[in-house]
Amino acid sequence: MRIGVDVGGTKTLAVAVDDAGRVVAEERRPTGWGPRAVVDGIVAVVAAVAGGARPAALGIGVPGQISPAGVVRHALNLGIDVFDLADAVRSGVGVLPLIENDVRAAAVGAASLLPAAGAVAYLNLGTGIAAGIARDGMPWRGARGAAGEIGHISVDPAGPACRCGQRGCIEALAGGAAVAARWARPAVLPVVDVFDAADAGDPLAAALRADVVRGVTAAAHLLVLTADVDLVVLGGGVSHLGERLRDPVRTALAAAASGSAFLTSLDLPDRVVPTPPSAPVGALGAALLAGAPAPAVTGV
Repeated sequence: MRIGVDVGGTKTLAVAVDDAGRVVAEERRPTGWGPRAVVDGIVAVVAAVAGGARPAALGIGVPGQISPAGVVRHALNLGIDVFDLADAVRSGVGVLPLIENDVRAAAVGAASLLPAAGAVAYLNLGTGIAAGIARDGMPWRGARGAAGEIGHISVDPAGPACRCGQRGCIEALAGGAAVAARWARPAVLPVVDVFDAADAGDPLAAALRADVVRGVTAAAHLLVLTADVDLVVLGGGVSHLGERLRDPVRTALAAAASGSAFLTSLDLPDRVVPTPPSAPVGALGAALLAGAPAPAVTGV
């Protein structure tokens, strides 16, 4: 039995998969704050899906920068600065886990559910914006482990200020935290609230919605043109808008391509697809990667 765990800022989700890669058990619990609480949550969900058995292999997807040895750096939304997660989990579970960046793990999980696509980019639209790229079922990390980190590419030098110090970054346009800050109204789901208010005619909401669409469109455009992926899979919390987001993004991609025979030939709109419904792609990808050694990555 292989087990995969997806550690997010609010929930820790584990799945057990059989030899065919099918999910046979699932467990989720709230994510605690700080290294010890994160480890305790992982140990608890692994025990729940393992049913008392020792897993044959364990993979964990977690935010942040990941070293080949499983040291996590800069997972700030988990309260982790630098932490040897692999060693801590081995002490609690008895199995040395494979640790992977959560978005790259999700790309592997999404690719496994879309087997006709040789290369898939999973565009995570959450508090921030990042992408993971999977080729032939394995994550593409790049020379320094930064492949897919497109959130801080500036696409509008006159656009809104970004926390990175630039203006008009994709994340400043479409990231959930940036949208919430610019909306500045109480809302459980600020981006959904913005889309609802835009539908009702609110001019600020309409402008913010246009920026979200512009940012996601730019991200999809860049992923296809730089990595030539077969599909860009929209995932993360903002993607729950479904066709309310995907339709205008596809329309914008078609409009951008209309004056170029080259871009038209790339079929950009048709390459943007939703995450398969209710699929725990992050945990599934971590499980599929479990047992496979991570290639060495320099600069981490």
